[in-house]
Amino acid sequence: MTALKRNLGKKRWIIPDCERPPEGEGALRGHESVIVVNDSDQDAEIRVKLLFTDRESVCDIVWKVGAHRVKCFRTNSVEDMCNAVVPEGEQYAMTLESDTSIVVQYGRLDNRQSNLAFYTTLGYAEE
Repeated sequence: MTALKRNLGKKRWIIPDCERPPEGEGALRGHESVIVVNDSDQDAEIRVKLLFTDRESVCDIVWKVGAHRVKCFRTNSVEDMCNAVVPEGEQYAMTLESDTSIVVQYGRLDNRQSNLAFYTTLGYAEE
């Protein structure tokens, strides 16, 4: 019996609690990243929108992830963010809309305190 190929993931994602921490000092630098897995047979084009509490949204960010690839996007990289500057220490949310199914994971390393905190979480995916 042949198994049916099913693309993993969803096309629409939201990460509600983003906040770019400062790099801090020490061997591990503070950062925020979004990891995208594309398990499909086609390249993914992903439109990213940043939503803020008291300023206009940023909508001109486009990410590309090749078929059967994983890619990490750092919010402190203006290249990764298509020249958008993500402010440090300000809470915001991020939406991602892809033309193919993807899986999205969010990670943040915050070392502003001596007890550094690192966590990852999946975004919310719409059915």
